[in-house]
Amino acid sequence: MITSRVRFAGLAALLLAGATACGAAPTTAAPSNTASGAAPAASDSSSGAGAAAGTATSAADLGGLDKLVEAAKQEGKLHVIALPPDWANYGKIIEAFKAKYGIEVESETPDAASADEINAVKTRKGQDRAPDVLDIGQSFAISGAAEGLFAPYKVEAWDKIPANQKEPSGLWFNDYGGYVSIGCDAKKITKCPETFADLLKPEYKGKVAMNGNPTKSGSAFAGVYAAALSNGGSFDDIQPGLEFFKKLKTAGNFNPVETTPATIEKGETQISIDWDYNNAAYAPKLADKGLDWKTVIPSDGKYFQLYAQAINKDAPHPAAARLWQEFLYSAEGQNLYLGGFARPVLLPAMKADGSVDKAAEANLPPVEGEPTFPTDAQITKAKEALATGWGAAVGG
Repeated sequence: MITSRVRFAGLAALLLAGATACGAAPTTAAPSNTASGAAPAASDSSSGAGAAAGTATSAADLGGLDKLVEAAKQEGKLHVIALPPDWANYGKIIEAFKAKYGIEVESETPDAASADEINAVKTRKGQDRAPDVLDIGQSFAISGAAEGLFAPYKVEAWDKIPANQKEPSGLWFNDYGGYVSIGCDAKKITKCPETFADLLKPEYKGKVAMNGNPTKSGSAFAGVYAAALSNGGSFDDIQPGLEFFKKLKTAGNFNPVETTPATIEKGETQISIDWDYNNAAYAPKLADKGLDWKTVIPSDGKYFQLYAQAINKDAPHPAAARLWQEFLYSAEGQNLYLGGFARPVLLPAMKADGSVDKAAEANLPPVEGEPTFPTDAQITKAKEALATGWGAAVGG
C-alpha cells in the first residue's frame, strides 16, 4: 500500500492513527485525553537528563553526541506526526532510527498537513502525545518560529547547511526538498503535459489535481508559486499563480480532488501537480498495478523548495527529538532521503566529501540549472496572499 502526505483540512482534531513503516506493525499512539478532559501526563523526561536536553542548543550542551544518545534512550520514545512511509522515504528512515538506537517511534496520522502539525503543538502542550519534532513547509516554519513554538538547536552538521536554508539560532533548518513537477498517467492521457501552459489545454478538462490546499499544504503552496513564475510572476508576486488556477478552474480543467496514490490508481486524478520526489516514487509502485506514471519538471515554472525540521519547544521527549535531528542530518539520514528521490540539503557537501550515494543520486528526475529561493519575507507575503485569495480563485 502506498501512502501520501495528503493535506487534509480539519485534521487538527486528529484521531490517533498508527502509521505502518516499511511493512512493520503500526506503532500504538499515546492515549487521548481522559473522559474528565484532563491532559495525559507528560513523560518523566522533565527531570535529570531529559530536563537538560530540553534546553540543549547542541549535543555539546549535554557533553557530546554519546551523552545525547544516552538521554534519548532513557526517554525511550519519539512521537511524530505527518510522516507517511512513502514520503521522502520516511518509512525506511524511521526504521533505521529505531534499529540504530532502540527508541520507539510513535508515528501518528501520517496524512496530516503542515498546518495540522503547528496546531498539534499548540493544542497538545503538556501532553505526552504532543509532537516532539516537526517536518513542515518553510512558510509554516517561519510562522511557527515567529509564534515562539520551537526550541533552538544546531545539529553537528550545522555549518554544512547553507546560510539561506536555516534560521540563524536553529529554530528551524531545511532538510530535504524537490521541484514542483507534473505527474501524469500516460496510459490514460494521450499526450502528457510538460508545462504549466499545457495544463490549460481542453484535452485536460477535469484532470488537473494537486496534493492538497495551498493554504495548508507546503506542496500545493509551491505549486501555486511555480505557476506564478510560469506566468510572469516572481518571488515578490504570487498573484499570477492565483490567476492561473482561476483560469484552470474556469476552463473546467481544475480537479479539486486531492491527489493520493489511491486516487491515481482509481483514475480520479490522472494529472497531478506535486513534488518530483512524490511523483517519481509513485511510478515504480503504480507500474505493478498497470499504470504508467510519468514525471516532468515544467520548464516554464521551475520552483524548488525544501521542507524544514523543527523541535517542539515543549517536546515531551526532548533528547529523542534532538537525536532524531542529528540522525536526519547525518550522511546516513541524508542518503536515505536521496533513496526516496528527495534532494537532501547536504547534497553539495556530501558530493564534495564523497559520502553521497551516487546510485540514488543518479535516479533523481533530471532538471537543468540551479535553484533559486525566495526570502523569508517573500514567503510570508505569498502565504498571506494565498490565505485571502485562494478561495476567490477556485472557490474553496
